[in-house]
Amino acid sequence: MEALIQSGRVADLVLFCLAAEAVLLLTRRRLTGRGPGVADVAAIILPGVFLALALRFALAGPAWPWVPVALAGALAAHLYDLGRRLRRDHSR
Repeated sequence: MEALIQSGRVADLVLFCLAAEAVLLLTRRRLTGRGPGVADVAAIILPGVFLALALRFALAGPAWPWVPVALAGALAAHLYDLGRRLRRDHSR
């Protein structure tokens, strides 16, 4: 377990799980017509992707400046998702 974390592979595992979640959500949408669309899935998944990348960069990444870049990406993706949700709630 220690090697998994110190190598940064734990972040790869998280990224794999996020990709699998996106595929499952979009497959469900395609098969049933229910569930979030592509834009919604992207808004849901992207903050986690950027956080996992920040973790990967912090543990075993190229250079430290990529950590705040990934964290800024997570913040931007989160604010985008939040804005979409707030607009949707106000339009009801």
